[in-house]
Amino acid sequence: MTDHSVTERVSPLSPFKHSIFRSVWTASLASNFGGLIQSVGAAWMMTAIASSVDMVALVQAATTLPIMLFSLASGAIADNYNRRKVMMIAQFFMLVVSVALAVTAYLGAMTPWLLLGFTFLLGCGTALNNPSWQASVGDMVPRSDLPAAVALNSMGFNMTRSVGPAIGGAIVAAAGAAAAFAVNAVSYLPLLFVLLRWKTPESARTLPREPFGLAMTAGLRYVAMSPNIEKVLLRAFVFGFSAVSVLALLPLVARDIVRGGPLLYGVLFGAFGIGAVGGALLSSRLRHVLTSEWNVRLGFIGFAACAAIAGLSTMPWLTCLALLIGGASWVTSLSLFNITVQMSTPRWVVGRSLSLYQTATFGGMALGSWIWGIAADAYGPGEALLMSAVVLIAGAALGLKWFTLPEQTTLNLDPANRFKEPHVALDLKPRSGPIAIMIEYIIREEDVPAFLDVMAERRRIRRRDGARQWTLSRDLENPELWMETYHTPTWIEYVRHNQRMTQADAVISERIRKLHSGDEPPRVHRMIERPTDWSAALVSPKQIIDLHH
Repeated sequence: MTDHSVTERVSPLSPFKHSIFRSVWTASLASNFGGLIQSVGAAWMMTAIASSVDMVALVQAATTLPIMLFSLASGAIADNYNRRKVMMIAQFFMLVVSVALAVTAYLGAMTPWLLLGFTFLLGCGTALNNPSWQASVGDMVPRSDLPAAVALNSMGFNMTRSVGPAIGGAIVAAAGAAAAFAVNAVSYLPLLFVLLRWKTPESARTLPREPFGLAMTAGLRYVAMSPNIEKVLLRAFVFGFSAVSVLALLPLVARDIVRGGPLLYGVLFGAFGIGAVGGALLSSRLRHVLTSEWNVRLGFIGFAACAAIAGLSTMPWLTCLALLIGGASWVTSLSLFNITVQMSTPRWVVGRSLSLYQTATFGGMALGSWIWGIAADAYGPGEALLMSAVVLIAGAALGLKWFTLPEQTTLNLDPANRFKEPHVALDLKPRSGPIAIMIEYIIREEDVPAFLDVMAERRRIRRRDGARQWTLSRDLENPELWMETYHTPTWIEYVRHNQRMTQADAVISERIRKLHSGDEPPRVHRMIERPTDWSAALVSPKQIIDLHH
């Protein structure tokens, strides 16, 4: 394979040059370590207190379902509020839930549905935390270090996964699940301490926060109008749905196929983590040697092999070997999905884009945990894993034609900062509207094909950033005169729409300006729609708009 990367290669350890990244990364090791020990305790406790096989798989579903349900709302919060404070609230909430879980287990009052309830609440905390955490990585390191930072986060999580489950299995075997839950509660403290000490600069807001509902709608609209991100979401959903079979059914693999106990379960889980660490270390090299599509395709195929061997093998060493491959495939695929979303998204909407990526991934995991649990109950865990391997092969085939992943590019998604609020003669308020915008272009006949091509991209950008009712018209009497028209619901949304323009979007604007053949720049008309009732339509004249009242 040739080198398809368009980005300059940087050291995989370069994000560690930034002190805040080092501190948060190190504290996250402890938090992840506790979380994995808690997962081992919950999964193994469920095998002891539940009579149904599918209840074991539901532990994984209860963890991932909240992320699917609430990530978009959390992404809107991450983009509109201080991300450090959001993470602190989420970490403290999970600390309280973990203490309650440990106390309930210690008192012997745990039931299967109560355990699922506690697990669901911890998943809610994760759903609140993750968009802010992942979006804040771009606040800790420069954009050039972002792919390496994402890979290091995956490596850090999987370093703990390589030893955490084995230690968790030993803790459960020696002291019971309550001790594992208590260790998890303590593990939140280092990260809370680091977050308390992190002094993030407060960015100056020129506009008020987006209303919550509009913020979520804007995130959905941005992703819907970004074809590359849509491809990532689909492939991530399929991968999460099929690959989670191994994690959801691993307690049953340890107990029923390999014939072991909680310690062996921890060792198998640890083998998966070791493979993931290896995958994280290799991911940077693989991104420069293989295309994004081939990286993900191999991830699907590698995990299919893992699932098939885990479903057939009765030898612990062979199952561990398969899980090494599965762990590497897991981290290379998911980290590449994450990197692609972050590198394709400007900062104003990165939290919401990442939340939708998580919704797709963890939604697939939640659905897959339930489906593969039912399949294991009906046919056995081995057969369920073989079924998931077939789905993984199908997921690899999706990229052959229709859903090929895009390559990473060097698009400059920093704000263009070219928009200046225009002087107007009416006394507008931020919520005044609707606003209609009309832009006149003069296009020579020979430039019409090129103009139509670039305006198709302009239409996508306008709609993606919040414009409504976009149209392009041509004058019947003067065919060289073209009119671009769009609407925004209020004046403040018009301002917000223009401030969302990135440096990459500005390139499209420059191409349009070069095709415009008039002596003056394209003429812009800004109109406010008014009813025919004269009393409702009356607006007082004013020299300039004040957006702060």
